[in-house]
Formats: sequence, structure tokens, C-alpha cells
Amino acid sequence: EAAAAAGLAMAMAAVPSDGTFGLQQVTLTECSEDDYQYEEVPADDEFSLQEGDEDLTKALQVMEDQAIDAQIMAQRPGQIMKHSLSDIPEAVDDFLCNFLVRMGMNRTLDCFQTEWYELMQRGVLEPRDVGFVPDAYTCNQHLERENKCLKKDLENYQLVATKAKEALLKMQRERDFHRMHHKRVVQEKNRLINDIKRLKAHYASYEPMLRQLNEKYETLLRQKMLTSLERDRAVGQVTGLRSTLQSLEPGSHIHLSMSRGHRCEREDGLEGPSQRALREARDSRGSSGANLCDSAKGPVRQMGKRYPKDSEFPEDIQVNPFLARAKECMRPLKSGAFRLSNTLRVHDLAVSCLALHPRKDVVVTGSDDRQWKMWAFPNGNIIMKGEGHTDWLSGCCFHPSGTKLVTSSGDTTVRIWDFSKGGCVLTLEGHRYAAWDCSWHSCGDFVASASMDKTSKVWDLNSERCRYTLFGHKDSVNSIEFLPFSNIILTSSADKTLSLWDARTGLCAQTFCGHLHSCNHATFNMKGDTIVSCDSYGVLKLWDIRRGAPMVSIDAGPHPGNQVAFDPSGHIVALASDDGTVKTLELKSGHLSSLVGHEDEVQSVIFDHKAEHLLSGGSDGTVRIWN
Repeated sequence: EAAAAAGLAMAMAAVPSDGTFGLQQVTLTECSEDDYQYEEVPADDEFSLQEGDEDLTKALQVMEDQAIDAQIMAQRPGQIMKHSLSDIPEAVDDFLCNFLVRMGMNRTLDCFQTEWYELMQRGVLEPRDVGFVPDAYTCNQHLERENKCLKKDLENYQLVATKAKEALLKMQRERDFHRMHHKRVVQEKNRLINDIKRLKAHYASYEPMLRQLNEKYETLLRQKMLTSLERDRAVGQVTGLRSTLQSLEPGSHIHLSMSRGHRCEREDGLEGPSQRALREARDSRGSSGANLCDSAKGPVRQMGKRYPKDSEFPEDIQVNPFLARAKECMRPLKSGAFRLSNTLRVHDLAVSCLALHPRKDVVVTGSDDRQWKMWAFPNGNIIMKGEGHTDWLSGCCFHPSGTKLVTSSGDTTVRIWDFSKGGCVLTLEGHRYAAWDCSWHSCGDFVASASMDKTSKVWDLNSERCRYTLFGHKDSVNSIEFLPFSNIILTSSADKTLSLWDARTGLCAQTFCGHLHSCNHATFNMKGDTIVSCDSYGVLKLWDIRRGAPMVSIDAGPHPGNQVAFDPSGHIVALASDDGTVKTLELKSGHLSSLVGHEDEVQSVIFDHKAEHLLSGGSDGTVRIWN
């Protein structure tokens, strides 16, 4: 420290008398503290205060003054800072240096500083002569910078305002569109409400008439029943009286014309082989003398009840010839043994139904594209196709001879197709809603159809009319099938029941209850003693026809089952499922397996005659053949 003070004193002494300053190099050496001698302070030399410093009153007064000053500073900090700080103008040299630095002119800045400080050292420039930059210029520069920033902000705001304007116009157009749409919807709603009110009023006006017609129908039905009973009693009395007269007069021979049932007077050209055989059988039984009746009254009574061209139902004493074929398929099969062998792209839309030719390896497919096609499998060669329905096809079935086809459709009609004529030969109309399924009687003269209108119909193809309408189901009838070589009809309905009907009378013989959901399909096995059905939750049930009760219930859901089929041996059941698979159930072991291959729901499934192939049709427009 002493050396630094000495150097400073020398520097001060070197200042000339004219007041100018110069730079002089001075070397400061550090002094080592090792040789420094510290002065010892005696212990009795105590620091003592003066008597005046011990005044407590003055100390308290000083503390109060300091507290008051602190309060004043806290109350007026802005005023104190305002008075304590002063705005000093910027010097010219600082302004120029800052300007050159801001512009990046470093070499010019070095030249300026060198020349400026030389002039200042030589005394040419005095600080008081230089002055300061005027506040107006500084203010203008500050305002110019602010103006640039404001212009940028203005451009950004204009851009945002333009976008907001476009969005507003778009929203206004959308608002106007939705407002017009809402008005249109309100008008349509009001129109529909008025139509509904008018229809309700119109329907209410028909209710008394419908009630009156229903009462008349019930009255006539009772009268018809009573008349029938009276007629039968009178016929019995007449027959008894004639027998008595014949026994009382043994010498006279009375010839009575015998006839049984109702015979149709038909030309030979219109009589089919089944009806011809039935007529010959009736004639042979009539000649044996059984069931005597009045020859004069019999034809009259028949003509009052039936049409001349009506067909006769065969008796339920025929043997199913396909049972022998079923015995040939009794070899053991496993449900999981089927593998995909071929895929036929047959339709553009969903394949809704399949039908197998009774004797050949030919299959017919019906589709949502309103047409059916006949294919040879497994090669997939197309043989024939038919168009005529105005809506999707729902069911198809071959004639027992294989020369005709019946189809049902969503257009409420059932059509008969003759392959020899290459087109539709008969259209049966009578259902109020879509027809879901159809089936052909083994004699070939009758067709049964099921409809969404909760009814089924039995059609006579010779007289081309509906013979019976089967009433009894409470919801849509989804499937229908004749028991082979029998007059029994099986139906399944959305009311969760199955029903057996007598086609000769149109009456329900038995109802099977047990499903918890809508029944989509049901079919017989080859022997005709077991029924399998499926519902909309994929539940399979096997029914014993004799006992009228379910034997087995298998849950193959939760996806709906669309169709079921027995193989010819009756040991395997195939299910077309809505999950895109074909499920096969081996009845002996209860093993359930799935065949994966379709890309969409499987709508129909069927076995071939030898159980060597399993065919399935799906909503992907394909038929897949499984070996």
C-alpha cells in the first residue's frame, strides 16, 4: 500500500502546470507480508467512549428520525426516484460510436476513436465544445423505431383481420345453409305430421267396418261348421238307409257309385304323373266298395269347395328313398376335417341362398343383385342364370325332378322358373311383405312360402292359387320347409318358436318353444325325426319331434346364426354365422369348430349328397367349397 501511495504521489507530481494530463508507465511491486512488523496493543489500553455518547435520549431520538424517514421513503418512492434521477443527454462521440457499432462499421469506428482521442489529447477539442446530441434528434430516432414496430404490428393485425373476415363470411354462409336446411326439415316434419294425422283419421274410419266384417266372418265360419256337421250327419243317414234297403231286398241288385275324397275333373294334358297316380289309386280303392257316398252329390259338393284344377295331396305313407343314400354316408366324419378347396366369385353382391340339385352336382345361388345363377361345382362353370325379381332374392329350391326352380324375394312374390323354357313361367302374388323362404313338396305340385307378414302360404301350381294361408306366428316367419315325402311343413319365426303344420288342412299340429331370441332357420334331418334350429344369438337347438322337446342346446354365439344344415348321415350340423365363419358341430362328441375363409357374414350353408363337400355362401359375393 505504501508503494502504491508513493506511485500515485509521483504521478500527481508529474502533472504539468497547464492542466494537461499524460500517460506514464508505473511499475508497482508487491510487498511481502512476511517482513511486516505488527504493533502490539497493550491489554490495559481499553477503548472508552466519551461521556456525551452515552446519552440514551439522543439515541432514541435518532432512531425515531430514521423510522420517520423510512416511512416517507415508503410512501413516496416514485417522487424520490424522480427527483434523484436526472436525464443526462447523450454526448456526440458516444452517439457516433453507438451508431457505428449498430451499423457494423468497425474499421470506421477504430479510425474515429483514434483521431478523436488524438485531438482531445492535443487539446484541439474541449469537452465543453463538443456538446450533446439534441434531444429532438434522439427522440426522432426513438419515434422512428417505434413507428417501424407499429407498422409491423399493423400489417400483422391486417392479416389477422383478413383471415377473420374470411372465416366470418364462411360461417355466415354455413349459418344460412343450415338455417335453410332447418326450415326445410321443419316443413317436411310438419307435412309428415299432417300425413300421419290424416292416415290415422282414415284408419279410424275403417275400424268399425273392419270390426263388422270380422264379426260377419266369425258368424259365417260358425255357420259353415254347423252346415258341414249337418251335411256329414245327413250323408251318414242316407248311407245307412241305403245299406238297410240293400239288405232288405236281396233279390234286387243296386249299383252304387263309389268315390272317395274330392276328384278334380282335369284334362290329361294338365295332369302330372303324381296326380295321375293318385287318381288311379283312388279309382282302385273306390272299386273295392269302401266309403260309400252319393255319386250325384259328391261332385257338386267338391265344386263348391275347390277349383277344378286343384291338386290332391299324397298320403303320408311314402318311404323316403334318400335314406338308402344316407346309409352310404355313415362313415365316421369329424367336424374339423373340412378344409377350403375352392372359392367361386359368383355375384357382385351378397349370396343370400343356396339350393342343391336333387341328383347332380349343380348348385343354384340367389343374391341381393336380384338374380339367380346355376353353377357346376367344384369347377364353378356357370350353366344358366335368371332375372325377373325386382328386389333381393331370399330363398330358392329345386323341383324334385330338377327341371324347375322356385325363388322367393323381397318384392313379396314367389316365382316358378322352367329350365327347359329358360325363364319364369309363373308368378305367385299374395304376401303383403317380403317373402323370406320357399320350399317344394316332394310330389312337385305344391310350393310353400314364408313371409315377413307373419304368415306362410301353400300354393297349388296346377290351379295357380293359394290353397292355404298358415296363421299362428306372432312375428315374421323366417324359414319354411317340407318334410321330404310328407305333408308336414316346418316353420321358424321371429316370435322365438318353431311350428309343424299339416299342409292338407293348413292347421298347426305342434309348436316348439325354447329359444330366447328370434329363430332364423330350422331344418329336418334325413330321417325326419330330429329338427335343428338357430337363433339371432347363435344358439343351436336340436329337437325331438316325437317328444316335442329340445335334446341339445349349443351356444355358438354371440353372433347370429343365419342358416343350419344336416349332413346326409345326420351326424354333423353346419351353421352359417354372422362372424364370417362356418361352424360345424359333431353331434356324437359335441365338438364345435370354425371354418375361416369368408371376408364377410356367411348367409347360407349346404352339404352335397355324399357329404364330401360343404358349400357356403356369404355377403362377400362368393361361394366357398370345403372338402
